[in-house]
Amino acid sequence: MRRRGTIMLLSVSMVATACLITAAVVGGYRLNLTPSEPLGLWRVEKLNRPVEAGDLVFICSPPTAPFEEARLRGYLRRGLCAGGFAPLIKTVAALPGQHVEITDHVVIDGRSLAASVVRKTDGEGRPVTQYPGGIVPPRHLYLHSSFASSYDSRYFGPVPDNGLLGLARPVITFDP
Repeated sequence: MRRRGTIMLLSVSMVATACLITAAVVGGYRLNLTPSEPLGLWRVEKLNRPVEAGDLVFICSPPTAPFEEARLRGYLRRGLCAGGFAPLIKTVAALPGQHVEITDHVVIDGRSLAASVVRKTDGEGRPVTQYPGGIVPPRHLYLHSSFASSYDSRYFGPVPDNGLLGLARPVITFDP
């Protein structure tokens, strides 16, 4: 009888946890476990205007081979976006039509982007492909994080804006 009660309690706990996770995802809440932005609970806020440079956004990366390689290297987590990727939290640094130049750092329309050192290797010494620079194409966004080891458009280039989920708003976060 005691074992049956334990099994029942565990079952109810698992169902309750699954319901909470589902409600959080459906309700637009996301848990950030990467250091690109503060760790913690975030909310996706619907964007009721055109996206602007400086907006902190949630965006799904396209399900392409470079992003799959990045997931295999541990740069990206699994999640609910196409291709099984978790949404990225990044700042929009450049919009369609803007010119991005890559040197040892990022330059947008002739202005250096703060905290944008471009690395040649990752934290494990593996070479990383760098975006060669150019004009941000229509319906694409150039994304950035000030975290030095962030995997962002310095390496994968502009991404399609159809993956934009909305603005990223911190709920309960902390910087480690």
